[in-house]
Amino acid sequence: MFDGRFRTSVDKGVSPIGTALKRTGLSPDHLTVIGLVLAVPAAIAIASGRLILGLVLVIACAVPDLLDGALAKASGRASARGAFFDSVADRVTDALVLGGVAWYLQARHHGEAAMLPFAVLGASMLISYERAKAESLGFTAKGGLMERAERIILICIGLAFSVILVPILWVMLILSLLTAGQRFVKVWRQATNGAKQEESATVGPVAMAERWRAWRQANGWGTAASSSNHFARGTRRASRWHERRQARMQRLEQSEGGGETTEASRSWSRRSGARRP
Repeated sequence: MFDGRFRTSVDKGVSPIGTALKRTGLSPDHLTVIGLVLAVPAAIAIASGRLILGLVLVIACAVPDLLDGALAKASGRASARGAFFDSVADRVTDALVLGGVAWYLQARHHGEAAMLPFAVLGASMLISYERAKAESLGFTAKGGLMERAERIILICIGLAFSVILVPILWVMLILSLLTAGQRFVKVWRQATNGAKQEESATVGPVAMAERWRAWRQANGWGTAASSSNHFARGTRRASRWHERRQARMQRLEQSEGGGETTEASRSWSRRSGARRP
């Protein structure tokens, strides 16, 4: 939700910072690695019950993740490799932080509450997978109620106020499942509409005319060679019919019927000859 509504404003705000970081010689991968490394002490701090320290470290993890894109644009180093590395690092960071929260809940509450962070992690992974798979198929699956920015904000609130940490995890789980459902429906509609457009384009009048033309060419219709062959076949059939008629007339003349039969055959020949153009 925040990614779709505030992404442009955030990019404009951090663009000067990216230009300043360019002068330091850092690369976007350096910032991604810094955020990934900071996720380890953040998870340890949360698991040990030092939630305020964990909150500070989680924010420290989020800042490099926010600035690596600005640095990539300012330095002209934006690439598919960098985007892939950043996406993988985000998933690892989420797993570490939520794993630390699960450890903390197991140590403090001893019960099923420790399973909530793992459920949130599974739902968040499903959201990320839907987007990645949709984009690989040529569709878009951005948006939803609970994207990564919202998850980080809610985790920070839960770490700041530990009393409401469990209810916040429940909210994150429900909204994450709703987001996964939203993205599924979005991609499903795109795929359905794309299939209908492809089918209509295939079975349309133009496509039918092309298929009919291809069939005619495959069977030798509509070409000059086929026309000449057709008339040649007609000429050969007429000549064969004429030869058979002459042979029959000769057999009638040579028959034993004599003059009457011969005269009848001659009169039949004259009548048939008169019909010829």
